[in-house]
Amino acid sequence: MTAQTAPEKMGETDVIELLVAQHAMIRDLFDEVEQAPAGQRGEAFTRLVRLLAVHETAEEEIVHPYARRKIDGGDGVVDDRLAEENEAKQLLVEMDEMGADAPDFMGKLLMLRAAVEAHARSEERYEFTQLRGHTSVAERRSLAAGVKAAEAMAPTHPHPGTESAAKNVLAGTPLAMMDRVRDVIRQVMGGNP
Repeated sequence: MTAQTAPEKMGETDVIELLVAQHAMIRDLFDEVEQAPAGQRGEAFTRLVRLLAVHETAEEEIVHPYARRKIDGGDGVVDDRLAEENEAKQLLVEMDEMGADAPDFMGKLLMLRAAVEAHARSEERYEFTQLRGHTSVAERRSLAAGVKAAEAMAPTHPHPGTESAAKNVLAGTPLAMMDRVRDVIRQVMGGNP
């Protein structure tokens, strides 16, 4: 895994800057999948799914709960973001089932990209802007450290024969990946954020 697809190795120390930089990384990976030759598209897509799983799960487990408590109308803002994420997860499942070689994979990829990018814009506009205004630099640094620690613990590739689900995060469906990343994040965060 390159630093370009290893969000935990990013230099940002403010959680908002970190997540916005990860949004740019996700856009770059969409470009990579779109431009990959057919035989390499599946590998690029797996890297994209891993980054989405790690990023979204870190947001769900660390950032969204904090936003619920700290920002005006936090429950509604976060619930809207979770609904957007669910749409993307459903597309990921469909794409995983069809495979990167399927005739309509690229069409679904464009739909997924549109959904993910709309979600990122909404997060940046509705959640992150308020979060910046309602938190201190120290709080945002602490959140960034938590996100990076959780992402660093998320496995980057499967280890056949290992019983640990955390070690096999890339085995199975995109939703299984997200569940495994969630388990790792919860372990890192000591049960609950």
